[in-house]
Amino acid sequence: MNEHHTDGAADVSTGSVNEPGEAVETAIPELVIISGMSGAGRSTAAKCLEDLGWFVVDNLPPALIPTMVELGARSQGNVARIAVVVDVRGGRFFDNLRESLADLDAKQVTRRIVFLESSDEALVRRFESVRRPHPLQGDGRIVDGIAAERDLLRELRGDADLVIDTSSLNVHELRAKMDAQFAGDEEPELRATVMSFGFKYGLPVDADLVVDMRFLPNPHWVPELRPYTGLNEEVSNYVYNQPGAKEFLDRYTELLQLIAAGYRREGKRYVTVAVGCTGGKHRSVATAEKLAARLSSAGVETVVVHRDMGRE
Repeated sequence: MNEHHTDGAADVSTGSVNEPGEAVETAIPELVIISGMSGAGRSTAAKCLEDLGWFVVDNLPPALIPTMVELGARSQGNVARIAVVVDVRGGRFFDNLRESLADLDAKQVTRRIVFLESSDEALVRRFESVRRPHPLQGDGRIVDGIAAERDLLRELRGDADLVIDTSSLNVHELRAKMDAQFAGDEEPELRATVMSFGFKYGLPVDADLVVDMRFLPNPHWVPELRPYTGLNEEVSNYVYNQPGAKEFLDRYTELLQLIAAGYRREGKRYVTVAVGCTGGKHRSVATAEKLAARLSSAGVETVVVHRDMGRE
């Protein structure tokens, strides 16, 4: 007697599965790859996605990511969203990540990379507080391990769709950022974070674009405006009644719209626009609010963050 057997293997490129006696339609799962610096909050980010209903796999060897996607495609919709945590604990397997990403792209799998960043100072404090060595420090110091990891992850960070700097974030704030990006039934085409900051406190490391508002007069030197911030109407009016201020806002908004269209074409879903002045209190705050309003009116989902307001 002749019998015909099928193995039920998923064809990820077509999204179909052959079962004995029937054809079952499948959907290729969404994929998020979480990576970044050790101690920067990868576990917290992964836990947040798990709470949002994602199927999360920690420390998965990169070579197995396509296999995980195939298994999700076989689940008949039970595993629609997969998040994998990939980091230096993968050892030699980490070198396979580039090949796996190319494989996913060839099969038209929708995937995003979330990269958790943090300053050296913050990472050292975190490792010292838990009295654990950095996974790459060997016989050296914690800072040696951090430097080695930064070098190893440099290219991946450049490819990331979303970079989150956790240097000054607590666990709840990081979760709020992840919720803002991944909660909800529908993903918007482009999400923007407009962040005001003070140059004297350093550039935001997760900025995609940086705007310098120090070409305008500083309200700090106006005694009646000094105590207030750019959220105050009088401060905002003072800033945008200066020569060139409104023209700058109009032209930079047009530039952002042009850039946003390019980001959409390239599949980039997240952008952080950093707006700076000396102390991050007056000019940058007022401008960040106006830019965010312009972007929102253009259909870009926008979050405003005032990093350094109140630090003085």
